[in-house]
Amino acid sequence: MNAPHPIDQFKKFKYEITRFMMIYKFALDQMETKIEVLKEEFQSLHDYSPIEHTKSRLKSPESIMNKMFRKNHELTFESIKQNIKDIAGVRITCSFISDIYRIKDMLCNQSDLRVLEVKDYIQNPKPNGYQSLHLLVEVPVYMSNGEERACVEIQIRTIAMDFWASLEHKIFYKYNKDVPEHLTRELKSAADSANALDHQMERLHREIQEIKDAENERDEEELRRIIINNQQFTLPNNLLRLLGDGEN
Repeated sequence: MNAPHPIDQFKKFKYEITRFMMIYKFALDQMETKIEVLKEEFQSLHDYSPIEHTKSRLKSPESIMNKMFRKNHELTFESIKQNIKDIAGVRITCSFISDIYRIKDMLCNQSDLRVLEVKDYIQNPKPNGYQSLHLLVEVPVYMSNGEERACVEIQIRTIAMDFWASLEHKIFYKYNKDVPEHLTRELKSAADSANALDHQMERLHREIQEIKDAENERDEEELRRIIINNQQFTLPNNLLRLLGDGEN
């Protein structure tokens, strides 16, 4: 039996790696669509969106290969799928800490997503001060020859957390991960300050919402009152129910 021609082998490999990467790309597309739907729904129905912005990325084949070599794993597509869970990644940035958990619950409740892992670095920050909520979800992807499932890593954090993480990454990259000890202490202190700011903004947000809710209650009470000849009357609940039934 003749050995496969090198060109044929290359074509086969190119087809396989292209298909492999497309599965993760399509999984990423689906997650971005899901997040955009949630963002638009909240903006339209609640006049507020817990999602400030999103950013996605797909690891390059070279980056995947280097990570496999570092971890001393076998370089096969099945091994890559089993050992590298962050080929596709989405970062969601929110205004408030409470928004993070709201988004997490909304995503976890979607029936076509399978949650594989939750890492809460907000309740349990890393020693360097890093905070974020990480979800690992499995997304169904329907290719021409059947269903595939791909992992997507979702990081959800506040603006302050994202700002700190971005600068921390740049500093470590500049120093090639050998950061002087005094800078490490400063970074931890900055993380604590960012955390304090997040909690302060959360309190302000909650108080403003309470004021808004109280105003809505006053508006509702005002609608229930009528004034005739300088005399004020409150419409009975039974009458309001009757009027409501009559609209159906």
